[in-house]
Amino acid sequence: MVKIIVVTGGVMSGLGKGIATASIGRILQSKGYTVSAIKIDPYLNQDAGTMNPIEHGEVFVLDDGGEVDMDFGHYSRFLNIDLTNEHNITTGKIYKRVMEKERRGDYLGQTVQVIPHVTNEVKLWIKELAKKDGVDILIVEVGGTTGDIENLPFLEAIRQMKAEEPGNVLFVHLTLVPALTVVGEQKTKPTQHSVKMLREVGIDPDIIIGRSEEALSQSTKKKISLFCNVKEESVISSPDCETIYEVPLVFEKEKLSETILRRFRLTAKDTDLKNWKKLVNRIKESSDKPTVRIAITGKYTRLHDAYVSVLESLKHAGAHYNIFIEPVWIETDEFEKDASRLKKLEDIDGIVVPGGFGSRGTEGKILAIKYARENKIPFLGLCYGMQLATIEYARNVCGLENANSTEIDKDTPHPVIDILPEQKEIDSMGGTMRLGAYQTKLGKNTKARDVYTKELISERHRHRYEVNPAYIQKLEEKGLSFSGRHPERDLMEIIELEEHPYFLASQFHPEFKSSLERPAPLFLGLINAAQERRRAG
Repeated sequence: MVKIIVVTGGVMSGLGKGIATASIGRILQSKGYTVSAIKIDPYLNQDAGTMNPIEHGEVFVLDDGGEVDMDFGHYSRFLNIDLTNEHNITTGKIYKRVMEKERRGDYLGQTVQVIPHVTNEVKLWIKELAKKDGVDILIVEVGGTTGDIENLPFLEAIRQMKAEEPGNVLFVHLTLVPALTVVGEQKTKPTQHSVKMLREVGIDPDIIIGRSEEALSQSTKKKISLFCNVKEESVISSPDCETIYEVPLVFEKEKLSETILRRFRLTAKDTDLKNWKKLVNRIKESSDKPTVRIAITGKYTRLHDAYVSVLESLKHAGAHYNIFIEPVWIETDEFEKDASRLKKLEDIDGIVVPGGFGSRGTEGKILAIKYARENKIPFLGLCYGMQLATIEYARNVCGLENANSTEIDKDTPHPVIDILPEQKEIDSMGGTMRLGAYQTKLGKNTKARDVYTKELISERHRHRYEVNPAYIQKLEEKGLSFSGRHPERDLMEIIELEEHPYFLASQFHPEFKSSLERPAPLFLGLINAAQERRRAG
């Protein structure tokens, strides 16, 4: 039977359960085992699609169109696996299934309750997916913090799973081990209380990971071991790292994979983390390494998690070229208030305009795009960034005054970005966005073809509006190249400018398929052009 590792968190949110989950998976992969992951989100939403990025962080998109929690990005970037919407369990999804079964009469008149009906549904979902994935080890991350009322049905379900499958389920608990500046001593009391709350729902953790600024001292490990009833070797130190990709190396140094495999009575296979370690060292800043400054010009920049996949994709490309990436976060609202603030871009080596929705900050983004185009600064536009680049070109090169997207201005005289006619009827009946993986055919002798090195690609989308076909000829006549198109519906997927060092924008989100070991081609192209600009001085 598949082995299941359940990762829970205590004390407070934001400790990095997703990174811990992905790191555990990575070190187990390095031992020769196949791994998959499930994320349990205890909110009532069906998925993360309607959540505000400022409150919840980035919405990550899967090939099948699933809009999921940003932790799926960590799974993808660390494990090089493509998951599905089924790998995201939410309270909303579980209750929907239970209520559908109740309405069909599947429970044969029983009083439907959290236990056993909701918990049984959770167990069934996990077991069916484990069988479908056919992997050696399935890691289940339980969102939220131990003690939250929303978590209880899921914790009860996995408690039952361990009782039903002894030896096949292992609990890993991630907690905070703070060190007060005044005292200077690592405090284990928060961990003790967190484990106590976990025990109150019938779960004894097998392994405890202590998040702290500095590595856990041996005395701290002994204390946690004594008061939390785990072996000392099962208390794992997880100190702050310079990069998240260093966490698997820290876990391996702590012999976490050995502890897990021993618990499961498995043996390690002959593999290692040499290549991973090399790439991690390339990400780190050092005095003998060139640096490029990349501006991320968006509308949610005060919460960096809103653009986490963009930031990580830049790091992946930087590791490929052994360049340190210095991100420069710029809220585009400030360009709208004072255009002179565009001077911030003078010492920038590359500009990224990421995706987004709504009208706020769009004129500032357009000003940043214009600055990149006119000053020959390497530029990459993503989704909304491509649409705004098309608008900028229509206004300032094609002379289409007040050109815009109908998402921003329904009465624009030149709707260069619009909902296509065949979509309008669907949307009026409650249709959704173009979500998930779609193919793009790349034109010959284009920069897009050069960076991808093939004709047909597949990338993930999350948008509703498209380039209006009525304006394509006019834009092309003035020099805007549509170098990538959907092969069947002739939707515009990539734009580029020939007489520019690097000016590309995609209707899709290449950042959703980038990983440390497989950087996204469009980001590789941007960083290559940025380093050439930096060298040129």
